[in-house]
Amino acid sequence: MKKILSLSLFSLCATIALAEQVSTTGPDGRLRLQCSVEGGRAAYSITYDGKQMVTDSPLGFTADAGNFQDGLQYVKADSGVSQSGTYSLTRIKANQVSYAYNRLVVTVKNAKGHNYDIEFRVGNNDVALRYNLPAWGNFPNGQKMSIRILEERTSFTLPRQATSFLTPQSNAMIGWKGTKPSYEEEYNYDAPLSKPSAYGKGYTFPALFRVGNDGWVLLSETDVDSRYCASRLSEVQDASRFQITFPMPGENNGNGTSEPAMSLPNTTPWRTITVGKTLKPIVETTVMWDHVEPRYEPTQNYRFGKSTWSWIVWQDNSINYNDLKEFIDLAHTMGYPYSLIDCAWDVNLGKEKMEQLVRYGKSRGVDLFLWYSSSGWWNDITQSPINIMSNGIKRKQAMRWLQQIGVKGIKVDFFGGDKQETMRLYEDILSDANDHGLMVIFHGCTLPRGWERMYPNFVGAEAVLASENVFFTQAAADNEARATATHPFIRNTVASMDWGGSFLNRTINKGNDPTRNGSKRRTTDVHELAQAVLFQSPVQNFAITPENLNPVEQNGAPRITLDFMRDVPTTWKQTRFVEGYPGEYIALERVSEDNVLYLAATNAGREAKTLKLTPTGIQKGQKVLVYSDNKKTQEPELHEVVYKGKPIQVSLATGGGAVLVVR
Repeated sequence: MKKILSLSLFSLCATIALAEQVSTTGPDGRLRLQCSVEGGRAAYSITYDGKQMVTDSPLGFTADAGNFQDGLQYVKADSGVSQSGTYSLTRIKANQVSYAYNRLVVTVKNAKGHNYDIEFRVGNNDVALRYNLPAWGNFPNGQKMSIRILEERTSFTLPRQATSFLTPQSNAMIGWKGTKPSYEEEYNYDAPLSKPSAYGKGYTFPALFRVGNDGWVLLSETDVDSRYCASRLSEVQDASRFQITFPMPGENNGNGTSEPAMSLPNTTPWRTITVGKTLKPIVETTVMWDHVEPRYEPTQNYRFGKSTWSWIVWQDNSINYNDLKEFIDLAHTMGYPYSLIDCAWDVNLGKEKMEQLVRYGKSRGVDLFLWYSSSGWWNDITQSPINIMSNGIKRKQAMRWLQQIGVKGIKVDFFGGDKQETMRLYEDILSDANDHGLMVIFHGCTLPRGWERMYPNFVGAEAVLASENVFFTQAAADNEARATATHPFIRNTVASMDWGGSFLNRTINKGNDPTRNGSKRRTTDVHELAQAVLFQSPVQNFAITPENLNPVEQNGAPRITLDFMRDVPTTWKQTRFVEGYPGEYIALERVSEDNVLYLAATNAGREAKTLKLTPTGIQKGQKVLVYSDNKKTQEPELHEVVYKGKPIQVSLATGGGAVLVVR
């Protein structure tokens, strides 16, 4: 029988049990976490408003230093800390973030008497958990100052009625040029927990679950840097349990260990669990940034904004001096500060011609980002520049040149997996780039895990089946509306996402020519405008093209859409979830740094949908700009309405959209 003695700690709404069970709640008391140590094993569970959201889930790990998951004994618990604060971060969904949590630290020891801490931070809707590892004594060589983690038992057990919204981990070294895994797989929607993943290798973070009518659970991890590997979820075990799993041995072409190794004392990354009765806490969470700290100071004030990108529609043939000038001119006309130059610029232009292009851009008020392959031994990529970013000497030489000629950022592509050595490469690239005043975008990459706050020059990453697939296949174009209604709930809620969309071409080819080959866009123009609001990244590489500036009768884009794309911001003061359901529809509100409110909505359903929308804080008599689709022609329309105290009704065609703007 358990012998439990409880003490009331009114300041924390927590209960400490001086035996095998301890529990605490978030500041408002609705979210409760319980940790138990029974039968030599540690576990935790979570309820929200009394409803079970995560059932008993194992904790612990094994290491070269011993077994830290079996034969455990409870030592003590400490919940004497309640913490709150604020921080500023201009590259996420809100630029001023307030957080509050109650801290619970459970100390356990293994059969050999070696202690470690299981730390929980419990907010109103979020839980973060990690292991704090000391430098142990009484080892054969004296004090233990390093550790290799062989396996984590850390798990998340969902109630069995839950359904999942998951994207699978792919096999290693498959796909185009052997570049997978790259977090570019399709989602399942409302799938039973028993459904196996597409490759049998589990699932990537983030992972969303619906717990029937009781609420929602979002799983992810943060604070991953060079001291650990990135993790994923296993295939389902015991009907409803998902376990932390390390990278596959075959990643990075088999080089490097799958297991992380750390100096001691140290901490593991945070694993995060966001819960809510509705999807609002899921979409608005900031847990992935609340518990991390900057790794270094920025060398300058990095400037964010919109960018043109020739490759997304005009593809490889656009990497020539004249076409790239056209996209610089497009950026100038649209008032964009940047243009992205993609692969093979070193071969097609060369350094001297690139320096000339950089000077031309500056004469037009446009700075450049340049593409590099991450390169190394982990894929068969031939797109250049190659074998530079993976070599510390060559990388710094290249960055010194980029800084000298005035390039403002780099896009680094095609990484090899999630092993610790790849996390170290990400960090080295970011740190060296900051030393040279360069912003960094990653593609063909892992999920960013708290990196916007950890690395001040990190501005975004792909890690999603992104807009390039709309160019490559009609199936992706057919599925674009569903993607728009998915990522604000899952991928983009945990990290900036470089999607690269908002196509204004109706046919995805150079010239927007319907008589030539090219995917046919199934979404309306206003859907594409809404996507610019719904998808968040501080530097947005939009898919607009020079032909969009032509008159409409010459395959140009309507003036309404161009004016919107000139004005829409890429950094936000605030984000609020309005309504929606993953994969079906979304309505989301963002407020720009100059207090302009954008309420964007899209519909991926098979039928038209009517929404009644009320912008937050609007007063009677205020004017609202309403971008909508003409019900008959689906052409974009712009109306100015006066708010009269009743919701503004908008009709969304399938694949359609609407945006309300309040200045």
